[in-house]
Amino acid sequence: MAGETSLLPWPRDEAIIGSLAGNRTCRVGVSGSYLLRRVAQVVPALIMILIVTFSLIHLAPGDPAGAFAGEDATQATIDDINRQYGLDQPILSQFRTYALKIAHGDLGTSFAYGRPVTAVIAERLPATLLLTGAALVLSVLGGILVGTLAARRPGPVDAGITGAALFGYAVPSFWLGQVAILVIALEWKLLPALGMTDTRITYTGLDHVLDVGQHLILPALVLAASEIALVIRLTRTGLRQQLAEAYVRTASAKGLSGKEVLDRHAFPVAALPLITVIGTRIGFLFSGAVVVETVFSWPGIGLLLTSAVTSGDRPMVLALVLIVAVSVLLANLVTDLVYARTDPRIRYD
Repeated sequence: MAGETSLLPWPRDEAIIGSLAGNRTCRVGVSGSYLLRRVAQVVPALIMILIVTFSLIHLAPGDPAGAFAGEDATQATIDDINRQYGLDQPILSQFRTYALKIAHGDLGTSFAYGRPVTAVIAERLPATLLLTGAALVLSVLGGILVGTLAARRPGPVDAGITGAALFGYAVPSFWLGQVAILVIALEWKLLPALGMTDTRITYTGLDHVLDVGQHLILPALVLAASEIALVIRLTRTGLRQQLAEAYVRTASAKGLSGKEVLDRHAFPVAALPLITVIGTRIGFLFSGAVVVETVFSWPGIGLLLTSAVTSGDRPMVLALVLIVAVSVLLANLVTDLVYARTDPRIRYD
């Protein structure tokens, strides 16, 4: 009807027509100036994070040199450690020295290990990436599949999935991890309880991969539990809203099957807020890995951070916080780019 406002979520009616014909009529773009501007925003954000973290750690009570030297150390030994690591300097001088080292890619020397922080982290980082990567894949794929099922099956199936999602989102990961160890690992003896590999037997080749995979299942499921629940709720709500829109009925009237309507029209629109949330939750996966790795004795940077805080290893704590901050900022940048790729209405200039 002339003068009637279109109910389509796309900028023009031709968008849905072109999509039905298998053609894309909308262009997606991210200008170079926008990309450079976003990358430039990372620098001041990292500086602020570094200043706040450095100040909080150095203003906290405790003597890192004394903790590093041990209970039986003499004052002369403690003073020597303070001079060696520059801990006897004013805090502004310490920060200036540390910032210059960061600018040159030097994260300092660990108090506890007596080795470069980068070397220690490089040994632990793959384990954390494996854990968080597995949790992310489980949360995204599992959440989308189950959330789609809940949206398409209103009634008992939807109610059961929604109730389970609420439970998974509300349960703390440290409690869930302890229950999983007690019941699944110790009582039922289905999966290993602690560690990344079997300490009694040294496996090689495919046997080593299977051994790591068995140890990965429990911590990955516990870490992904709340994220799966969140993705389920967002997917279900978004799809239920989109399936009730007029453009979905239009697509169905043109002869498309329910699966085609869902995959090609309803889900791309419902996925927009989902992309944003998944991108911002990557930082929560890293922070949650600290708890999960501690519970399951998983040898990653989460367990390393716990021991660094306990021992007063300031360079290690600062480096790990900086790594998490960088991962969150990069995840937000990638999220914006994926968002623009998914929604043809968006162009970043």
